[in-house]
Amino acid sequence: MSTLFTKIINGEIPSYKIAENDDFYAFLDVNPNAKGHTLVVPKKEADKLFDLDEETYNGLMRFSRKIAIAIEKAIPCKRVGMAVVGLEVPHVHVHLIPLEAMRDVQFTHKVILSPVEFEAIAKAISDNL
Repeated sequence: MSTLFTKIINGEIPSYKIAENDDFYAFLDVNPNAKGHTLVVPKKEADKLFDLDEETYNGLMRFSRKIAIAIEKAIPCKRVGMAVVGLEVPHVHVHLIPLEAMRDVQFTHKVILSPVEFEAIAKAISDNL
């Protein structure tokens, strides 16, 4: 059965896409910790980060780095943090979170954005790739 993220990748569920290539997909988290909070996922389903083969793991890190650099150019922040938790959705995903304070990396802290704001943020990040 397809995961939530596979359904997003396949366009069955809408997303605020940042970028994609043959192997990876990046999109805004709809329950963000901070403005610009982005998820990066491999298109190949795997439950846990360390279940990925080495090539996919390294590719995920390279793709995530590219997205993080674009986030930092588009969203004012002190740095872009990265978290891999993976308990909510059984599909490997990297959280890239623009950080101003430690609360931004706490998954109890949420920011409310409108669809227009999500679209503008996605475009701003994409434009910096």
